[in-house]
Amino acid sequence: MNVISVDGLSKSYGKGTTQVNALQDVSFQVNQGEFVAVVGASGSGKSTLLHLLGGLDKPSGGYVHIDGENLYAFKEKERAVFRRRKIGFIFQSYNLIPVLNVEENIQLPLLLDHRQPDKAYINDLIRTLGLHERRKHLPSELSGGQQQRVAIGRALAYRPAIILADEPTGNLDSANGREVIELLKFSVRQYHQTVIIITHDMNIAAEADRVLHLQDGRLQSDTRSLGRGV
Repeated sequence: MNVISVDGLSKSYGKGTTQVNALQDVSFQVNQGEFVAVVGASGSGKSTLLHLLGGLDKPSGGYVHIDGENLYAFKEKERAVFRRRKIGFIFQSYNLIPVLNVEENIQLPLLLDHRQPDKAYINDLIRTLGLHERRKHLPSELSGGQQQRVAIGRALAYRPAIILADEPTGNLDSANGREVIELLKFSVRQYHQTVIIITHDMNIAAEADRVLHLQDGRLQSDTRSLGRGV
């Protein structure tokens, strides 16, 4: 089942001689439970694509459907609610709330939506992330790898349709980076998540079900890994 459908997606900045075409006529679909890597040189349009998939920016043309809903048919406030419920974000910077502990940071999307957290699911998530003994610790009391695990937990807390990860290992050493990728792969298997990750690391890309290669704002290739896929 398609959880993401992108059709003719384009994004331009400026006008006339100063216009920059950051993304040009990009189309693809992603099935539920796929782990997709987006690669390309700096300036290829990777971050622009992620922002448009996440409803953080508006396209100049084309459409994005998430879980069957046209993301840009919503008004701004409606889109913000939809984004909170359907899309989980993981960034290089962990963006944790410093005065909230591990458990509170993970539950934050639900609390902002005035939803009662599923305690059994949250507990399972915290154990899976290896944070059970740290659940009452503040971000300042955690290592970088542990903080990124909290960020992953927060992204998964609402059981969103998709997880968008922007260079999530960029600020981590190789061991912690490896651990983060394994956790994302585990979330695909365990929670049937759909993950789209931007990365410069071709070793990470090689572990994805599919690799989307962007160049100069265009989708150059969409390659499925041998032996993988839904």
